[in-house]
Amino acid sequence: MPKFIGLIGYPLKHSISPYFQQAALDYYQLDIRYDAWETSPEELEFTVAKIREPQNLGANVTVPYKEAVLPLLDEVDDWANLIGAVNTIAKRDDRLTGFNTDAYGFIEALYKEKHFEPKGKRAVILGAGGAARAVSFALVQKKISSLTIVNRTLERANALADSLNSYTSDTSLKTKVNALPWQSLSSHKTFNHCQLIVNCTIIGTKYSSQEGQSPLSIEVIPRDILVYDLVYNPWPTPLLQLAQKAGANILGGLAMLVYQGAASFELWMGKEAPVDIMLKGARKILIGGEE
Repeated sequence: MPKFIGLIGYPLKHSISPYFQQAALDYYQLDIRYDAWETSPEELEFTVAKIREPQNLGANVTVPYKEAVLPLLDEVDDWANLIGAVNTIAKRDDRLTGFNTDAYGFIEALYKEKHFEPKGKRAVILGAGGAARAVSFALVQKKISSLTIVNRTLERANALADSLNSYTSDTSLKTKVNALPWQSLSSHKTFNHCQLIVNCTIIGTKYSSQEGQSPLSIEVIPRDILVYDLVYNPWPTPLLQLAQKAGANILGGLAMLVYQGAASFELWMGKEAPVDIMLKGARKILIGGEE
């Protein structure tokens, strides 16, 4: 009888995780299926509870549930608890444990794809949800000097900034963190002396209500800055197209998606993830134009 791992989110039509995760499982000739478990908000508790059934091994969690799943789990590892977001659930001795591999995937892609060293740099983060939390804590750990959080709801941006400032005050890390209202994105001054912009929102995502949109106009994007869009479908995103025209460097979310997925694979399987096969499969599906 096959075992199952799922992807929990809503909606999921844009997702390519099942393709490259299945490629990794097939590489080891495992009788395990990785499926998309599209879950409406009212079904979330039921879907998480189903992971406890014998045939299920765990799940990935994506938008909009990375924070909402925390109270539904038996335990959350220290890093995910600090971030306040879970993107991986592993079943251990019939207990559901939450992990966060987004932070690892984000930094791994930053280093391997762009050789970008965050230490001493300045960054602007768009969004304050689960992905933004992982990205922000990862950058603070890597000793970025300044972090500005911009979100449609300023209260959420302030809450994330407060969490980061509390974390830095308890450690030897000295990142300066502040929050700005969404309207500040229309001013080029927001990005003065900045080396990195990270879009952690879903703006521009294929099949979403914000498909075809960009959070930034071309006028505010500085030349030679690195614009990192966590949105991976479509490629390139509207934001990255504008950034390229502005003379910026660009990085899409595909590499982060695969690296975080590889870390999730290792938590479920206890085996080294075949990252090259996963990357190849993901690029084939995305750039080959398949859904």
